[in-house]
Amino acid sequence: MSDVVVIGGGQAGLAAGYFLRRAGLDFVILDEQERPGGAWQHGWQSLRMFSPAQYSPLPGWPMPAQTGETFPTAGHVVDYLERYEERYELPVRRSVGVTSVRRGHERWTVDTDAGSLKAASVISATGTWQSPYLPYFPGQDTFSGRQLHTVAYDSPDMFAGQRVVIVGGGNSAAQILAEVSTVAETLWVTRRPPLFMPDDVDGRVLFDVATAREAARRSGRDHDGVAGLGDIVMVPPVQAARDRGVLDRSPMFDRLSPTGVSWNDGREHECDAIIWCTGFRPHLSHLSELGLTREHGHPATDGTRSIDHPGLHLLGYGDWTGFASATIIGAARTAKPAVAEIVARMARA
Repeated sequence: MSDVVVIGGGQAGLAAGYFLRRAGLDFVILDEQERPGGAWQHGWQSLRMFSPAQYSPLPGWPMPAQTGETFPTAGHVVDYLERYEERYELPVRRSVGVTSVRRGHERWTVDTDAGSLKAASVISATGTWQSPYLPYFPGQDTFSGRQLHTVAYDSPDMFAGQRVVIVGGGNSAAQILAEVSTVAETLWVTRRPPLFMPDDVDGRVLFDVATAREAARRSGRDHDGVAGLGDIVMVPPVQAARDRGVLDRSPMFDRLSPTGVSWNDGREHECDAIIWCTGFRPHLSHLSELGLTREHGHPATDGTRSIDHPGLHLLGYGDWTGFASATIIGAARTAKPAVAEIVARMARA
């Protein structure tokens, strides 16, 4: 029996592992991926971070700068996560899929496709990449062209010479639009007008603002947080797209047809492909047997701790598990108090 089982070997799981190692606990990290790197290994070819390397550290060891790049590529992040895992000799078991988590009288049972493990506490750090969200529109099943979510996008080459509709008002949509528009005719549709951040705002500024918002919240003051800056970080490819005049957006269409998309006012647009950059949901199917109380569409937590089960922590899924916790630096800052709570609980027991 382990003190802690961590489910997920991406950035949040590794950050938890660092603090668990420092606390001297017996733990194991289960990761269903075949190799290190978490979701970063599955991003599109040109995917980059929003922050310079020096502002994106996991605990203990800053991310090295990438030669010739202000914003590190996904490949650089994967390399960093792999080296981090090796540096701290974190006990990661790979290609192990967790099927369910069950709560017993005094311990947890984590069922996997390689057997079951017992633990005093569980940290779920599975992220969101494996649960893409795809909204439904009338006629969606009749469209004869290609439809894909962000998770299946690799490079603009697959759309050369085509007419492509890109759906979504976030950073992924803007980055993909920026490069697809260099080889294809594009139409960008969003539910509301996107808000572009100032050119000099990057991930460091975003985290500082999120930190200030959290401090304001705790003291009972109002603060707009990151939403006050905008939705989209103006990384160099998006700036270039703006300069080419391709960041104009159209309102969201109302339905799909066999040949494209259409609006209730009669406007139609024919296209060959639709890229749905419509976000993700927390990947939590392994916790379904626990019947967790849900709040605003996700399990209710106090910080990272489940309100239903004190021995269960959810780490790195977004602001509801700690401000900016889905970022590398945010995962590090939320992992520390999560592990501290586990240590204190074990001491009381």
